[in-house]
Amino acid sequence: MCVFEQVKGKTKEVVGEVTNNDALEQEGKAQVDKGVEQTKADSAQAEAKAHEKAAEAADKRQKLAEN
Repeated sequence: MCVFEQVKGKTKEVVGEVTNNDALEQEGKAQVDKGVEQTKADSAQAEAKAHEKAAEAADKRQKLAEN
């Protein structure tokens, strides 16, 4: 979904530039930025979940080693 936001934003940005509509161009730039930041957030969340799973696996290995 984030890539779609970036594409929509870039389209608005280009149309705003071609039609000399500064408001539309700025809206497009903001939408691109939103998409980029959301992509970063989604990646960070996925990475955090992977670390949580790794920690859970390490905990299970530790408990098995203790027994």
